[in-house]
Amino acid sequence: MMTASRTSCFSLGCLAILAFMLSACSSAVEGPGGRIGKVKYYHLMPGYVPRSTDPSVLFERQYRLHGAVTKEQILERYGHYYSVFWKVTDRTAGPVTVRFEYQQANSGLTKRVQEQIVDDIHRNNVSKFQITGAEYTKSGRVTAWRVSVLRGKEELVSQQSALWN
Repeated sequence: MMTASRTSCFSLGCLAILAFMLSACSSAVEGPGGRIGKVKYYHLMPGYVPRSTDPSVLFERQYRLHGAVTKEQILERYGHYYSVFWKVTDRTAGPVTVRFEYQQANSGLTKRVQEQIVDDIHRNNVSKFQITGAEYTKSGRVTAWRVSVLRGKEELVSQQSALWN
């Protein structure tokens, strides 16, 4: 019993270090046509409930699970959530595409892509991406990512995790 709790504590410690390293990679990046201010990351893990009485620590998990009643609905919500805070220098030049590329633990070197086309560009913008449900269950956790803001084929700004190659 003692080794199980030590293994659990070790795993949580490793996850905390990984989360710290990923957040350290999320500082502002300037590009020729824009800026990515921050990439906010959250991993909703099966079987993990934060042990805290602080409501701010528990909020993100409760927010992501809000409305899920059945076990299937809860399982569909497990995964990775990314919020990308970005801006472009020329907001009048037409729509931009925010591209999120990522690799997962069980999919080898396969790179997957999610894109959002943004027509109504504001001074400050947020694009949200999630890898959840069957994709998360089958292919595992996200190990590396890259986000870029494009106008046509021109890359305005991009940012990547430390493990992206």
